[in-house]
Amino acid sequence: MILYPAIDVLDGRVVRLAKGDFNTVTDYGGDPVAVAQAWRTAGADWLHLVDLSGARDGTRRQTGLVAAVASAGLRIQTGGGVRKAEDVEALLGAGASRVVVGSLAVSDPQTVIGWIARFGPERIAAAFDVKMEGGAAYPTLKGWTERAERTLPELLADYRRAGLTHALVTDVARDGMLTGPNTGLYRDLIAARPDIAWQASGGVSSLEDVRALKAARLSGAIMGRALFEGRFALEEAMAC
Repeated sequence: MILYPAIDVLDGRVVRLAKGDFNTVTDYGGDPVAVAQAWRTAGADWLHLVDLSGARDGTRRQTGLVAAVASAGLRIQTGGGVRKAEDVEALLGAGASRVVVGSLAVSDPQTVIGWIARFGPERIAAAFDVKMEGGAAYPTLKGWTERAERTLPELLADYRRAGLTHALVTDVARDGMLTGPNTGLYRDLIAARPDIAWQASGGVSSLEDVRALKAARLSGAIMGRALFEGRFALEEAMAC
């Protein structure tokens, strides 16, 4: 299981949001490159970098930051406001190893399928932010204010022969809340679609959570607030 320390950047500063709400910003400082270098020193090979400014307005691209972080020796998966093929090209050109596509992966699967074919399955990851209703996972849109009509398994049927290799899933009720990941959801997804390398996102609060995700056979786990607040050190998580 790959551990992805996360850096969410809003207007050039490292922040975290609770449940994706821009009104609940916690500011962790103004030097994302220094934070990335610290994770590299701690042993990280990958970084999960989110452009919250781009996610908010759909136009801002932090290609300069991607290039600076890549120069520190980290492999980067990054997203936030990716709307066009040109956005993917710019991020890959700046040094990103993988581009994360969120809203379009739900609203326009055919476009994302085209990008997988164009850029390669290792270069594109789909991100699904879901709300649990009646035991079913429904993808959300527009800052988690709307949910799709289809469940996540129904949506994934569109990608079955499209080469989707990497996907990350966030239970929005747990994002930034330190309440533990939705391990049951991830187990169900792995059982249904073992052809996808699933990443857990949101809720990790302890080393026990890390061990549980590894036991569930997740391919990756994204961790943010727990690391920034010192719940455990990255070195401890990697030792798990």
